[in-house]
Amino acid sequence: MPQMAPLWWEILFIIFFMTFLIINIMVYFSMNKSMKIKTSDNKKSNQLNWTW
Repeated sequence: MPQMAPLWWEILFIIFFMTFLIINIMVYFSMNKSMKIKTSDNKKSNQLNWTW
C-alpha cells in the first residue's frame, strides 16, 4: 500500500527524534549533576578553608 508509506516514515522519524531528545536530556542532566557535585565540592573546600 503506497499510501501508507509516508505515515510509516513519519512514525520512524518521530521515534528517532524522540530517542534523540531523550538521549540529549539524559546527557544534559548527567552534566548538570556532575557540575553540581563539582560546585558542592568547591563549597565544601571553601568551608573547610574557613574553618581551618
